[in-house]
Amino acid sequence: MKLLRKLLFPFSLLYGGITALRNYFYNKGWFESKRYDLPVVCVGNLSTGGTGKSPMIEFLIDFLKDDYRVAVLSRGYKRTTTGFREVFQTSTAEEVGDEPLQFKQNFPNIRVAVCVNRQEGIQKLKTKADVILLDDAFQHRKVNASLKILLTPYSDLFTRDYMLPTGNLREFKGGARRADIIVVTKCPKGVPYAEMQEIQRELKPLDYQKVYFSKIGYEDLIYGPSETLSLYYLQDKSFTLVTGIANPAHLVDYLEKKQFDFIHEEFPDHHNFSALDVRKLKKNEIILTTEKDYMRLQPKLGKFAIYYLPIKTLILREQGEFFKNNVSESIAKTRLS
Repeated sequence: MKLLRKLLFPFSLLYGGITALRNYFYNKGWFESKRYDLPVVCVGNLSTGGTGKSPMIEFLIDFLKDDYRVAVLSRGYKRTTTGFREVFQTSTAEEVGDEPLQFKQNFPNIRVAVCVNRQEGIQKLKTKADVILLDDAFQHRKVNASLKILLTPYSDLFTRDYMLPTGNLREFKGGARRADIIVVTKCPKGVPYAEMQEIQRELKPLDYQKVYFSKIGYEDLIYGPSETLSLYYLQDKSFTLVTGIANPAHLVDYLEKKQFDFIHEEFPDHHNFSALDVRKLKKNEIILTTEKDYMRLQPKLGKFAIYYLPIKTLILREQGEFFKNNVSESIAKTRLS
């Protein structure tokens, strides 16, 4: 696979050149990038996925929802519908996508919608929201968000990556200049402060950019169709871990360190579980999965012992309040302008 990616390097230059030309036209104002009179917060990355966008969106929702009418707009990746569509608790992952459904299930009082055309989506949401969160929209240059949050994982920093298809970057590293906040996600437990400083120097933030570090936190509870149990319910049981996410390594490592007895069935990101997949998975007695996968898989399994382990974003070194204040100040400034 590594050899193949190296052989594809000329195509990386071609793809990178096209994206760079597009960004140049936007930067020069030759392509229109629309700005709105309400706060629009964009969460995204330079790479193809697995950076922790969903837990970051939920982190933002959680501390903003008490002060503002929050709406989330996503494209609804791999949904079967088209156009603008509001997400309800009764929606299915097939109709709206797994992550938007997860947001609505966890925060039923906020508005969640899907639309590939972000301008159209914002237009339909802006009278019903005080703040709009854009999920995975860093490359969506038709919208000039008032605050741009760029995520890059600790184990795969964008500074060490290459353009598709040789690497995983959607655009050249210089695109990071558009970010107001850079968050290094999925840091290991106990990462030394000196190493954080080294990473910050490597990222070379500009004067207007703030850099934060975060890790993934897991609950001690697992959730099923009709019951909530302690994670340690699984301690003396054999189970199957089912993942259809970009990078399950962090979760696998966490469960292995807890010395759980499990086998891992790994599927591609946003995998659409087929009838054959479901028949095979039903041969297992207990399934543990991610919350995103649960949205797609549980309805197909019906009354089955399937549980998900939620995750959340934790800002490191007691910087959580500074991060929240940074976001809140940007929102307040936009609302006053």
